[in-house]
Parts: sequence; structure tokens; C-alpha cells
Amino acid sequence: MDLTLLYRGPLASCDYDCPYCPFAKRRDTGAQLRADRAALRRFAAWAADRTEDSLSLLFTPWGEGLVRSWYRRALADLSRLPHIRRVAIQTNLSCRTDWLAEADPETIALWCTYHPGQTPYDRFLTKCRDLAARGIRFSVGIVGLPQHLEAARRLRADLPEHVYLWVNAAEGHCYTDAEADLWTALDPLFPYSRHPHTSAGLPCRTGDSVISVDGDGTVRRCHFVPTPLGNLYDGSYRAALRPRACPLAVCDCHIGYVHLETLPLYDVFAGGVLERIPARGPESGPASGPSAMRPPTPAVPQRT
Repeated sequence: MDLTLLYRGPLASCDYDCPYCPFAKRRDTGAQLRADRAALRRFAAWAADRTEDSLSLLFTPWGEGLVRSWYRRALADLSRLPHIRRVAIQTNLSCRTDWLAEADPETIALWCTYHPGQTPYDRFLTKCRDLAARGIRFSVGIVGLPQHLEAARRLRADLPEHVYLWVNAAEGHCYTDAEADLWTALDPLFPYSRHPHTSAGLPCRTGDSVISVDGDGTVRRCHFVPTPLGNLYDGSYRAALRPRACPLAVCDCHIGYVHLETLPLYDVFAGGVLERIPARGPESGPASGPSAMRPPTPAVPQRT
């Protein structure tokens, strides 16, 4: 079986206090951290044992995972297994990067987000350059708030040319066309984020070749549809896997709509769906801005 799993355990603590995040500076208790560590180790052991399957794994913790040793250990260990095609994690990159020396750079990848005001710019950029020097696959992104525009421009100028800079539309922000053009100049794929995507009744890979897993092993089609499909550890989820349409009216998060079959994003991100790295042909130029990646304007309501 060829399966993509998005894992989100109970971890909810973060070392940043971004005003747009409900988990800012949240602290987990010792008991909560131990529960998260146990849940992650169980999931990693399950993935390691599934040698008959081809697995791609994306860790999407509510909090920051890489400041916890068990996340670094799990990613490094899983990256070295031949049946793991990709193992990636969303991170603010506040952790050290030397642990990546133990990981397979052909398999591991990082989805990094820069949060202005939370960490010195030079510190973040130095870590990005270290990732590039180590040959680690990674993307870098920023939330598209007006006050972040100059930081995003600075990042695009300073990052290695091959590193894709993505921009997430800010929740609740209504972009004029002129504002959207400024962000699209930095990220040609920004229009996909600017608008939520009508998804009701449309075919989606989630629930078939892509699933979401929580710390207890409960399997759902994605993070945004609460209906359980079964449990990972007793195998009951497998009988529920099949092509299915999306039950939601709209999908407005990249880790959701990237799997919609009505969007061309599996081709756009071929080989880099989990870590949000677009494919680049030999004539397309840097991943940060080939005109061929520009999407058509979605025929859906603007985010409000």
C-alpha cells in the first residue's frame, strides 16, 4: 500500500507567542509531554514496522515539535528506513539543526515558517543556510500580513535561490487585488492560499491514499473532517479506505486542499507535496518564481 499519513499528537505547546496563533506560548504539563512522547514513539514504531507498505509521513503538531528530543529522534530514525519515502515536519526552526547529521537527507524534509518578531532575522537565516549546506530539503514561508511584507522580501533576496518561499494568506484578512499582487510577486502560488476552495462533493485523495492520525491512533480522512475511519493500531481503518468526495463546503488550508483532485497541486508539487516544495523542470528556473506555476484565479469567494 502507498499511503500518506498526517500525524498530529497531543503536543500543543510552543515557544513563540505569535498573535495570530491560539497556541502561542502555551505550555504543556509534564504529564502531557510524557503522553505526547509515548504517542509519538508508538506511531513511529508502527511506521517502522510497516515494511510491506510505502509510507510518506508529515508531522503537523499544534505546537513546536523539534524543540522536543523525541521528535528529532523519530524523524532521524524514520528517514533511514527504506520503505519511508518522505518524512517531514512543520516547524518554526527555533531548534538547533545539528541533529540532522543523523538523518538521511534524501528522505527528510522541513516545512519552515518564519515569524517576524519572534526570532532575530539573522538567526533564522543562518539556520536556513545551514539546512542548505547540509543538503536538507526545505521550504520557508511566512504569514501574509501587511507588516510582514518587507521581511518576506528580505527573505526572498537572502535565501538560496533554489529555496521556495511560500506565503499563507492571513486568516480573516481581505486582500485587494493590488495587495495580492505584491504577495504573488514573491510566491506565484499565493492565489491558491488567498481564496478558500469550494470542495463540497469534489473528489479528494484524503480518506483513500491520504489519512490523518491522532495520538490515540484514531484515523480520519483529514484534520478537518472529524468522522473517524477506524484505528491505526488495530488495522480497522484499512477497510474504510476508498475514493470519496469532500463533505465540507470549502477547504482553506494548504495541507487540506493540496489533496483535492480538482486542483493541479500534485503536479505543481510533484515530489514535494508534504514539504511544500514545487517541482522544477530543467527550464523552469528557481522554485521561487517560474511563471508556469501561476495558478488561474479561483472562482470562489474571497477570504473574509
